Amino acid sequence: MEAVDVRGKFVWHQLMTRDVPGAKKFYSKLIGWKMQPWPPDPNYTVCVADVGPIAGVMAIPADLPANVPAHWLQYIGTRDVDATAEAAVRAGGSVMKAPGDLQGAGRYAVLKDPQGAVFAILDPENARPEAQGLPPDGTFSWHELATSDNEAAFAFYSQLFGWDAITRMDMGPIGTYLIYGWNGQQRGGMYISPSSMPMPPNWLPYVSVPSADAGFALATSVGAKQMMAPMDVPGGSRIAAFTDPTGAAFAIHSKPAASAAQPQAAKPKAAAKPKAAGKPKAKAKSKPKAAPKKKKAAKKVAARKKKTVRKSANKAAAKKSKTKLKSKARRKK
Repeated sequence: MEAVDVRGKFVWHQLMTRDVPGAKKFYSKLIGWKMQPWPPDPNYTVCVADVGPIAGVMAIPADLPANVPAHWLQYIGTRDVDATAEAAVRAGGSVMKAPGDLQGAGRYAVLKDPQGAVFAILDPENARPEAQGLPPDGTFSWHELATSDNEAAFAFYSQLFGWDAITRMDMGPIGTYLIYGWNGQQRGGMYISPSSMPMPPNWLPYVSVPSADAGFALATSVGAKQMMAPMDVPGGSRIAAFTDPTGAAFAIHSKPAASAAQPQAAKPKAAAKPKAAGKPKAKAKSKPKAAPKKKKAAKKVAARKKKTVRKSANKAAAKKSKTKLKSKARRKK
């Protein structure tokens, strides 16, 4: 069997939090993921979407500083973890967790890019071929980097993973939004964090949902805090971002209405049913029923006319008879 090309693909996502039960409850309700214990380590929870295992939830390790907040860690694929880690250091990055093997998962390492954003690399033991077309609901659909220098950050990641700059969008006061990807398909964006929202460089994952508005309303109703209210983005999609109830930043994305409606495109044909053509005939059949009413009305009018004629004739005859009586009376006189 041919090995799956994982270089540069986001092959895993991991939520690190101090409230694992709360996180499991939140994401299972919001996204619909099924939560299952990982066989090699039951303390590690695997989030399962319709396409299969897609993410993990774990407690923040005790050896990390107490001020480390809950966060999502993105794992980017490579078939040579050690060489990629070395290349990252040469390009100005640093190693936070040296390459090592994890039974049942593969070889991995945790790195930091030159601007300070943390990410992981993974040579997965079991990799699925990448799905074609729009990501299905319940899967990660976009990966966004907020940084201090998006052009320098792109050069770093492009060198490691071969990403392409698909387009650069002028966002006005916000600056340039650099959209990257591979094989001509957009995969995420990079932008410079505005001074009005100071934060350390970080990666933000987006998951595709049926409705960003409904998802945002649900999330905030159960404890999530708004980062960005639902809004339109170029192409017709809707996005929203928030910190989940455990404090981790997260975003959701819903596809354009036209894309979501594609499976229902056949409905207009179904509307033109042959039976519908018979409805005018049904009205036509009702017309003869109205004809007797017209005849009856005509008869009534004719009868009234006859009565009128008879009355006038009777009056005329009465006048004649009166005239004759008067003339006879005069003769007698």
